Amino acid sequence: MLESHSQVRSIQYLRALAAISVVFFHVSETYDLGFKIGASGVDIFFVISGFIMWVTTQGKLVSPQEFMSRRISRIVPVYWIATIVTVVVITVKPLFFFDVDPSAENLIGSLFFLPLIKDEALHPVVVQGWTLSYEMFFYLIFSISLLLSEFNRFCFLVIALVLLVALHSQMPFSYARAFTEPVILEFAAGVIIGRLWTQNFRIPFHIAMALMTGGFVLLLTSALLPDVDRVVRWGVPATLLVLGVAFAERERGSPELAVVHFLGDASYSIYIWHVLTGVVVTAILLRVGTPHAALPMLVVAGSLGLTLICYVLIERPMLRLTRRSRTKTVPE
Repeated sequence: MLESHSQVRSIQYLRALAAISVVFFHVSETYDLGFKIGASGVDIFFVISGFIMWVTTQGKLVSPQEFMSRRISRIVPVYWIATIVTVVVITVKPLFFFDVDPSAENLIGSLFFLPLIKDEALHPVVVQGWTLSYEMFFYLIFSISLLLSEFNRFCFLVIALVLLVALHSQMPFSYARAFTEPVILEFAAGVIIGRLWTQNFRIPFHIAMALMTGGFVLLLTSALLPDVDRVVRWGVPATLLVLGVAFAERERGSPELAVVHFLGDASYSIYIWHVLTGVVVTAILLRVGTPHAALPMLVVAGSLGLTLICYVLIERPMLRLTRRSRTKTVPE
C-alpha cells in the first residue's frame, strides 16, 4: 500500500505477502472457506506503514504540507478511480455486490475518507478502503509531528496514538470513536521499529528469526483467540513479523527476488482493485459454466492478474506523472 524502502527488501516482500493474503481472505469469505487469518494482511500493512513513514522522513527536512502532498498524490488518485469505477459497476450489476452503499452521500464520504459508519465500523464504497481512512488519519498525526525535533517527534507520535486509544471508550459513536480504535496502535509499533532501525539498533540473526517465526506461529494460531481484539490477535504477530524480517536482513542481507519485489511494488493496486476484479472474474467464470469447486482458486488467480494489469496501466503511470509534477514545482 505504500512506497517500498529500497534498503529493506524483506519489507517489500512482506508487503506482497500481506496484499495477497487479503485477496485470499476475501475470496475465502465469499465461498465460506474459513481463511480468516488472511485479514491480518491489513495489520501487517499498518505496522509497515508506521515503519516506512519514520524511516523515509528521518533526518530529512520535510514540512507537514510537503508530507501530506506526497501522501495524497500517492494514495488518492488510484483510490478515487477505483471508487468511481466501483459505483459504475454497482449501478450496472448491483447483484454482484453485497452490503455496499453506492449512494451519493457515501460516494462523497468515501472519496474524502469519511464513509458511512454502520455497526461502529467504516463502510466505504470500496469495501477494503476503510483501511485508507485509518492511513490518512495516521498521516495527519504524522504530519503534525514533523514540526518537532526527531526525539520529540517520536515521543509525540507514540504518546498521541496511545492516548487516542485510551480515550476510545469515552468517545461517542461517531468518527471520533471509529478513529480511536486500538488498531491504530499498529502504526505506533511500526514507528518504534523504524526508530530502532534508524538508530542502527541490531538484533542477533537467530533472535530476529525467532521473532519472525513467532509472529507466523501466532498468526497461524490466532483462530484460538476469536474474541481478543485484533490489535492483540493480529497486531502483535504483525509487529513481530516486521521486526524479525527487518533485523534479520540487517544481519544477513536478503536475496533479490524479482517477482516478489514486483508484487510488493504492486501491493497497493492488488489491495485496492482485488474486490472489483474478483467480481469481474467471477462473472466471467459463471458465464462459461466453471465448476463450483474450481471457482475460488481461479478467482484468486484471475483477480491477481487483473490487479497487476491495473498496476502497470493505472498506478505506475500516475506515479510517474505525480513525481514529474513534484519535480517541476518543488526544487530538490
